[in-house]
Amino acid sequence: MLTKDSILTSTPATDLIADTVVRQPAKPQTPYQVLQLLPKDATPAQQDSAIQSWFQPGEIHYSEQPDTLHLPGHDKGHNPREIRIPDYNKESFLADDSLFHPELAHEPFGVAGDPVPYNISNDNVISSILLGCFIISLLAFATSKNYLVYQIRKFFHIPRSEDIKTPTSSEVIALMFFAFQACLLWAMAYFFYVKAYVADTFIFEEEYLFIGLIFLIIFVYSVLKYPLYTLVNYTFFFGKNNGQWLYTMLLLYAIEGALLFPAILFQSYFEAPPQNVIFYAVLVLFLVKICTFYKCYVIFFRKNGLFLQIFLYFCTLEIIPLLALWGGLAIISNALTINY
Repeated sequence: MLTKDSILTSTPATDLIADTVVRQPAKPQTPYQVLQLLPKDATPAQQDSAIQSWFQPGEIHYSEQPDTLHLPGHDKGHNPREIRIPDYNKESFLADDSLFHPELAHEPFGVAGDPVPYNISNDNVISSILLGCFIISLLAFATSKNYLVYQIRKFFHIPRSEDIKTPTSSEVIALMFFAFQACLLWAMAYFFYVKAYVADTFIFEEEYLFIGLIFLIIFVYSVLKYPLYTLVNYTFFFGKNNGQWLYTMLLLYAIEGALLFPAILFQSYFEAPPQNVIFYAVLVLFLVKICTFYKCYVIFFRKNGLFLQIFLYFCTLEIIPLLALWGGLAIISNALTINY
């Protein structure tokens, strides 16, 4: 029989007790230890739930007491809530370059290109005005169609008392709109003349400001003609003829607007030669003045037998104011244009 080894000091009873001791696992201190407790096939959602069950984050409460434990010769500690970036982190070789600071205004680099030339067909304001004039002209013509057709048909006839037709209030409003439209179209025609023969650059940034100023001058000129005619006519002629003459002037303005509108559209959207448009506008003005001279003779001077006085009357109230208007527009356009 074999003898028992004397080196073995533990007894079987002691080993049995050591094997039967149940070891309690320690509480995980880190998320890694929590993940080690889970099976290897645990999903990310399960891993997240396990970590949240072991660790409950709480609100951090910083001390409100000043830090007095700083080292001698050093500044006091700063508030951990205040994040300050050192100056050396802000400085760089390109720190002064405006391209790295979009909050600062800077001039773009490179050479400026040629600006796109102004074209009235691309101007939304002028296009809107012409479209509005066309629509309102249709409405005004529908309102005063009977009166306009009657007056045009009887225009060259010698009027009798029974042929004189007084327009209604709506027809007068339509005639006044046609006169307003004629002033606007004359302003645009003069604008084409200035761009073709005077200069194509103005002191205004937008071209339609120049057109608006010229329109205002022509409109004031047209409005001032009515009290001038009224003062002269009521001094030398009868009141009935004066009223007929004022309605005739409104009719002539309507004819001017109707004749000028197609030329302005062709120049604006089809780039017709400006000299053709200017020649057409001068022809329209000449024909309208001839018609004005004829109606002036028929209404005021036919029954009086006065022939030479009509030239004085017509030159004083039509030709001289027109020449004065042309001279004033020339002076204003030279002041508002830039000549290189």
